[in-house]
Amino acid sequence: MMTEKKIKILSKPSEVQAIASEWKKAGLSVGLVPTMGYLHDGHRSLIHRACAENDRVVVSIFVNPIQFGPTEDLATYPRDLDADSALCEEEGVDIIFHPEPEDMYGPHFSTHVAVEKITETLCGVSRPTHFQGVTTVVSKLFHISKADRAYFGEKDAQQLAVIRRMTEDLNMDIEIVGCPIVREEDGLAKSSRNKYLNPEERKAATVLSRSLSSAKKLLADGERSADVIRRTITEEISAEPLSDIDYVSVVDSVTFEDIEGEITTPVLVAIAVRIGTTRLIDNFSYSPQ
Repeated sequence: MMTEKKIKILSKPSEVQAIASEWKKAGLSVGLVPTMGYLHDGHRSLIHRACAENDRVVVSIFVNPIQFGPTEDLATYPRDLDADSALCEEEGVDIIFHPEPEDMYGPHFSTHVAVEKITETLCGVSRPTHFQGVTTVVSKLFHISKADRAYFGEKDAQQLAVIRRMTEDLNMDIEIVGCPIVREEDGLAKSSRNKYLNPEERKAATVLSRSLSSAKKLLADGERSADVIRRTITEEISAEPLSDIDYVSVVDSVTFEDIEGEITTPVLVAIAVRIGTTRLIDNFSYSPQ
């Protein structure tokens, strides 16, 4: 008689490492989905793919303090472990790794992983310590889970590029899998921070995806000026009274350097906008024919 698999919720890195070591000895593949919890359908899409492509799956749920700036929302970031656990169990996850900060960063912790250059644009300008916190915790999660593959959403396009750069530069033996943005019916990219939006702000937030759609149409119609693309997006977002633009950028897909003049190589069109007090990001990639 088959028994239903019971998900394990573990907090100690050593516990996860011990189980992952047994999996690897048995020749099983391991998928990792790093998250900060408060899981939504975007996370579900990552978890679903990980479970389809691997023998075993670890989902980390950890609000990582070292990737938050001093004025950011560490204390108020939404948390709901019960709902997260139910979603993970539905999808067939084997382990939820849910450590406390002291489990990840001991009293004498003094090692960080830093990626240069591509972390100095876009979100790196207004969040200068953010990516060092991300790469440090993600490198730890790779070692703890012993994963063969790790899954990240393309909504955080710069984060995905930074992690790809880290794994390549440091010869990490892991495949980084990028997964498409999942959106609400009205186009707003799914995000745990959408919870912060009141009804008026939630309606206003659709200006992000609308402005990107306008830019996509221009490109499809033959426009190749990066300045025109930036200006079109900026004007549409600025017309929304509740918006406050952090950046509107057209950058090279590899170097993340700003594109000036004509678009002739693959680019990322990326935006960060505050709606009320909530900072939201969105993007799309474009490759000229």
